[in-house]
Parts: sequence; structure tokens; C-alpha cells
Amino acid sequence: MTNRNQKIGQTGEKAAAQFLCQQGYTLLERNYRAPFAEIDIIAKEGECICFVEVKTRTSLKRGLPRESVHHAKQQKIISGACFYLKEKKIFNRRVRFDVIDIIFTGETPEITLIRNAFGTV
Repeated sequence: MTNRNQKIGQTGEKAAAQFLCQQGYTLLERNYRAPFAEIDIIAKEGECICFVEVKTRTSLKRGLPRESVHHAKQQKIISGACFYLKEKKIFNRRVRFDVIDIIFTGETPEITLIRNAFGTV
């Protein structure tokens, strides 16, 4: 990833974290690293643990940001979530996988939250 892409990604993740807080989520972790995956944001909405993948773009030339969360990426996130739950000894909790799609085309980012975007643990 180039420095420009990293900066865009970091800006998107910061915007996503603020957005989730405004939506009533409680942030638990940012950039959580499991041995084989990284999860952008782990948060709670009510009693549900949400594993959130953030995808940010500055144009739609390559499609919507959410379209880059392909099956292999989903499987990595699910594996990372399982690792997190075991590490934190969290059992019998509802779990959800969300995607936040961010498009920066002007001053204000367009943020879309896709709840239950894929799979389950």
C-alpha cells in the first residue's frame, strides 16, 4: 500500500470510528491484529459484538469500496474474530460482521454502514 493509500485508509477509519460512536456503538478496539488477520474496528452495539471492515475510496473508478470485501477477505476477518473472542474469553455473545463504505469525493465523506454484511462465527 502506498503512503497516499495508507493516509486515505487511516482517514477513512477515523471517520468510521466517529460515525459508529454517533450511531451509539461503543468502540472496543481499532486495528486489532490477530496472527493471520487485522480487523479495522471492533465495537459493541447493545449486547452485539461487531467486527467492522472499513473500505475507503476517493473515486468509483474501481467500483464501490464494499465490493473489495471479497470472500477470501471475509474468511480472514471471520478467523480474526474467532481469535479475538477466544483471546478475550467472550462466549455466548451475538456477533455481527459489518462493512463501512466511505467515499471521499468532496469535503464531506459519504459513509454507508452495511450491517450483517457477511457470514457468522
